[in-house]
Amino acid sequence: MKISQIRNATIALEYGGVHFLIDPYLGAKGDYPPVPNTANQVNNPTVELPVAVEELIRADAVIVTHLHPDHFDTAAISALPKDASIIVQSDEDAETVRTDGFRNVQPIERVPHVGDVQLTRTRGRHGTDEIGRLMGQVSGIVFRHPDEKTLYIAGDTIWCDEVDEAIRENRPDIIVVNGGAAQFLQGDPITMGKEDIVRTQLAAPQATIIVSHMEAVNHCFLSRRELKNFVEAKGLAARIIVPDDGDTIEC
Repeated sequence: MKISQIRNATIALEYGGVHFLIDPYLGAKGDYPPVPNTANQVNNPTVELPVAVEELIRADAVIVTHLHPDHFDTAAISALPKDASIIVQSDEDAETVRTDGFRNVQPIERVPHVGDVQLTRTRGRHGTDEIGRLMGQVSGIVFRHPDEKTLYIAGDTIWCDEVDEAIRENRPDIIVVNGGAAQFLQGDPITMGKEDIVRTQLAAPQATIIVSHMEAVNHCFLSRRELKNFVEAKGLAARIIVPDDGDTIEC
């Protein structure tokens, strides 16, 4: 497999002969206002895309783990072909995406395979307490293929029982987590912070962890440098990879 970190949670994935685009966030730097009720009030995205949009939208299938605008933005809605194969987490999300003119949209439960790649939905928690409830339903995806290592893309979630269960049930070899410790002015982070990321690795000692969702949205306060320093201090630098935008990892 080849996992290309594009920007934020956007990943270009080559797996089992299929090209996937995950959570496309394709706007130009500064196209969108800051996330409301957050510190660091600068426009989003905070960085440019490292590759051309035209390259990304050639994917065989697009997976949208949930419909927050930093995972499926107006630029993606405009750029993607309306006959693109789009896989979402639920019938409700599918109906919403269809209203944007897309004709080939299905919830993952109805798309158990793309080519020879098996897809399985997992669940998570996009924060704690009331904020977590307000953030709504989120999902991850497990990818399997006879000739590939098992891949688990956890999606927008903190460390929680659902992530622990997904690891125990699927025993992934590669786990992509969304870091950044995104946070509002009130409450705890809604994506993984450094402690959550290390805890994920300790729960899956057989796995390599790849950290996405870094340094692209105004309310993500965990930097790559801080995370790398923390991971090195824990002696886990060989097991937790923190790619820059534009990097490709072959597994």
